[in-house]
Amino acid sequence: MAVEEKRAWSMLMIAAGSYAVYLCVVLGRPAAVPLSRTPYAGALLWTVGLSVVASIAAHTAIAAFTPREATAKDQRDREIHRFGEYVGQSFVVVGGIAGLVLAMAGAAPFWIANAIFLAFVLSSVLGSAVKIVSYRFGFHPW
Repeated sequence: MAVEEKRAWSMLMIAAGSYAVYLCVVLGRPAAVPLSRTPYAGALLWTVGLSVVASIAAHTAIAAFTPREATAKDQRDREIHRFGEYVGQSFVVVGGIAGLVLAMAGAAPFWIANAIFLAFVLSSVLGSAVKIVSYRFGFHPW
């Protein structure tokens, strides 16, 4: 398995896992409080911070346990990385637009923040999935 594929797997697992933890924390609040009034900022900040730390630790571990000759990137690795990033970034744009639309519609900050956070998570998950599929089933640029 290529080093970049291992990194894509780690990003996929970390992004999906951290969002699942965030949802459990936020949705596990008392039922008497409306969802839009649920305190979410602390959970969101901790989830993002811990996922960044986990990502750095995973990339460091992958680099530490990979032989030096396996870390060389060829043209295919660079193309797969670029393609995965381009596909994933589309969700960042969608999330930014969704946040703007929600803000202009006067939505609660809870919905704006969660729409943007979901877009970042989907960006990471989709970009990683595209990279994994490209490594597993072949890369065919358009």
